[in-house]
Parts: sequence; structure tokens; C-alpha cells
Amino acid sequence: MNTSASDVIHTLTRIKDYIRWGASRFVAANIFLGHGVQTALDESAALVLHTLGQPYDLPNVFLDSVLTLNERQAVFEIIERRINERKPSAYLTHEALFAGLAFYVDERVLVPRSPIAELIGNHFEPWIEPEQVLNVLDLCTGGGCIAIACAYAFPEAQVDAADISADALAVARINVEKHELGEQVTLCRSDLFSQLPRKPYDIIVSNPPYVSLAEWRGLPAEFHAEPELGFKGGENGLDLVLRILAAAPDYLAEHGILVVEVGSSAQTLADLCPEVPFCWLEFAKGGDGVFLLSAGQLHDYHSIFVHALSCQETA
Repeated sequence: MNTSASDVIHTLTRIKDYIRWGASRFVAANIFLGHGVQTALDESAALVLHTLGQPYDLPNVFLDSVLTLNERQAVFEIIERRINERKPSAYLTHEALFAGLAFYVDERVLVPRSPIAELIGNHFEPWIEPEQVLNVLDLCTGGGCIAIACAYAFPEAQVDAADISADALAVARINVEKHELGEQVTLCRSDLFSQLPRKPYDIIVSNPPYVSLAEWRGLPAEFHAEPELGFKGGENGLDLVLRILAAAPDYLAEHGILVVEVGSSAQTLADLCPEVPFCWLEFAKGGDGVFLLSAGQLHDYHSIFVHALSCQETA
């Protein structure tokens, strides 16, 4: 234990002391917060409580609890790791929360943080009738968080979860088993729709790679700790998005909907297809860059998407 560690561990004794100290360290070190928390205090609380094996909603009365020397050492070390390694906290704890559910994560997948969680919690209403949902497809599933959350939201539905990455699907398999949803969620290695059965999905939802190459190069270190395959969407960020738009009509039920997160590439997409009436969704809990189109709209504007994709591929 170095002098700095010794000073901290013998001076600070309570849970709340370490939450406050960790937040101060994070602010001083200028770590980047973009993986599910909004403040350095929230980041510190999550790391401290997880390290102590306590729930994130631990009642305030327990925050005055005095820690053992071993507990203090463990908390000190994980706070320092977060600063020195510049990795998202979820990679240090191997846990992330999404749609109120706990998931295993590691460096093979992006840390879940999509505002689509709010849509799932609302059963995609008012855009679809929940009782009509029998088949759901999650494209670019990563660790399987969206697919699994959809399985909870629609317990009568079958959920297909596709990804091109075998590593990501290995993590998704851990999460499917963790949530005991093996009979409801089917994992498939597929480059978008290429290896999927052509059946009518009531909901197709996707959080694909959508970051332009220029933007990706400028992202903070915490993002570069994540797999770049989950970020890079080509020169303008829309390579996969346009492929999804062009192919989705063949896989949607007549009443179905397509929901896609395009994040920072939203304006690029709107400018590329100005005739298309994208429904840009708003979220009470924050987040943007997610559009919704109905099956009918996808058919009506299919030629525009095909043309945009053709131009993209020949550029």
C-alpha cells in the first residue's frame, strides 16, 4: 500500500466518505461520464456500492456504516483503476443496468445505455398494440440487453437477437442464461438480416454502429476501450442504417414497426432522405437520435432507401 492509499484508508472510514472521495477524484481526474450515469457522484456511488456487494438503492441509513480495512482497500483500488485505466465502470464491475435489469458485460460488447430502454418499458405504445406482439427482432444485439428486455416486456413473444460478432453473442448467451430466457430468446450470428428467417416481425429494433469515422477518432478514451465494431458506421455513420432501412420491409408484419437508434448521425440521415417523415422519438429520461417508421412507411419510401444505399456503396 503506497502512502497515498494509506492516508486515505486510515482517514476515511464510512461508505459515504468513499462515495464523496471517489467523486472528488473523478472530477479532479476529468474522467468521461457517458455510460449510463450523469454525475461523478453517481459514478462513484455505483462503483463503491458494487465493490461492497451492496444494492444501488442502499437505504441512506447504511451510508454511515464503517468499513473494514479490506473493504476500504478494495474501494480505493477500484476508484484508482477507473481513473488510471480510463475504462467504463461496467468493465471493472462486469455489470450494467438496462431497463431496470442487471446484465453481465465485458470488453467484447458495448456498455448498454440506449434510450430505447424507455420505449421497451412502455411496451412501444402507442405505436403498437402489445397484445399483437408475437415476434421481435433485435438487430446488432451486442450483449443481448435490448432483446432480453423485450422478452420481459412481451412474455408471449419470441425474440430473435442477431449480431455479426461471435464475441458479442458469447456475452449475450451469458445474459440469456442469467435471465433464464433460453426458450424465448434465440441468438443468431448474422450480418444484419442475411442469416435470419424471413418471417413477419411485429417489432424490429436496432442500435447499430452509427458513428462516423471522423467522430469515432475524436471520442474520449472510455469509448475507445469498447469494441470499435460497435461504433463505426462508415464514413458518414449510415452504412448499416441504410442497409436496415432497405431490407426491413421484407421482415416486418403489416402492422409492424421499425425502431432504430442513429444517435449523432440523425441529422445526416434526415438530410440524406428529406422526403421521409421519420418519427424522431422523445424520451422523458433523456436521449435522442432514435427514429420510428411503420411497415407502411418503409414500403412507401423503399425506393428512396434503396437509392441512398446504392449511392453510399458506390461513393
